[in-house]
Amino acid sequence: MKNNKFVPKLRFRGFEKIADWQILPLGDVAENLDNRRIPITESDRVKGKIPYYGASGIIDYVKEFIFDEEVLCISEDGANLVARTLPIAFSVSGKSWINNHAHVLRFKQRSTQALLENYLNSIKLDDFLTGMAQPKLNRAMLDIIPVPLPKNIEEQQKIADCLSSLDDLVTAHTQKLETLKTYKKGLMQQLFPAEGEIVPKLRFEGFEGDWEETNLKAVSQMQAGKFVSASDIYELKDDNKYPCYGGNGLRGYTETYTHQGKYPLIGRQGALCGNITLANGKFHATEHAITVKPKDKNSIDWLFYTLLKLNLNQYATGQAQPGLSVEVLEKVSLKKPKSIEEQQKVADCLSSVDNLITTQAQKIENLKLHKKGLMQQLFPSNEEVMDE
Repeated sequence: MKNNKFVPKLRFRGFEKIADWQILPLGDVAENLDNRRIPITESDRVKGKIPYYGASGIIDYVKEFIFDEEVLCISEDGANLVARTLPIAFSVSGKSWINNHAHVLRFKQRSTQALLENYLNSIKLDDFLTGMAQPKLNRAMLDIIPVPLPKNIEEQQKIADCLSSLDDLVTAHTQKLETLKTYKKGLMQQLFPAEGEIVPKLRFEGFEGDWEETNLKAVSQMQAGKFVSASDIYELKDDNKYPCYGGNGLRGYTETYTHQGKYPLIGRQGALCGNITLANGKFHATEHAITVKPKDKNSIDWLFYTLLKLNLNQYATGQAQPGLSVEVLEKVSLKKPKSIEEQQKVADCLSSVDNLITTQAQKIENLKLHKKGLMQQLFPSNEEVMDE
């Protein structure tokens, strides 16, 4: 490959005039250790504490190891090479066992590995994939992927440290998010009566007396939504489109709406049937979503959290395509406070935690967007690299 003068838009002070960047094939930068990989069928794995890695990370734990060093794994096959819901490049350190669904690369410099891990996760590799039904990144194509690198090792380290500090922030905020979710789960167990009990363990001041034993039919009115053709569901939202909810939650956006207001929705078909969404405003509920409206003096917010607590997926029927019917759901038993004021107190408490969770999740998303933007500045453009 020829190497013209390639530099990113943003460089750390002191490196502007030291050395340019270079574009190299990945095979020239790292040593490939694929010949050391060994797959083990699940039935042959001896359980242990050593992580067993596949194309997208840890899939099991085994007793023995075949690697005891720091390496970079890159997915060799699987739909994730296109979908990118998980990283396709991930570092592994210490004792590990890696199967033949992930390429294994060793680098001379830790900073080089860190840079290329971030770079490979930020670009599309479609032009290097083979196979349609099962995308594959074979060894030959892996080796020729062009990658940009500063010639100066200290500059590599500066960039790696910068990106690592952002990753640490994301990790810390993610841990806080998980803590909030765990707290909410525990709080729900306290605010609703346990199995066999008629009052919750945690109760707000001023409320007493047993909760009423009833069922979903008595407290709500449920109805399946309206069919909409898949061709009329759009991926992106604009001012003239409305959220469209199906059996697994948000499906996309439509030009029509079936409901207006606040409604809990129950997904009624698919592997995730029983999932609960709170829709607000104008929206389209498809035939695979059940809208729920409270009867009499019952709080809609309390009803939403009650539906979450009931774990409705357990009532699904059918193997190939699990489903829930209104008739089945109406018979689901529950306990409720007799006063709408207590219902609302419970809902407000949980809603305040949900607000914290939403804010925390947004912080994480903002950090990821900041890193993505920073990556575009710290590396030469992908077009320059691929055209080289």
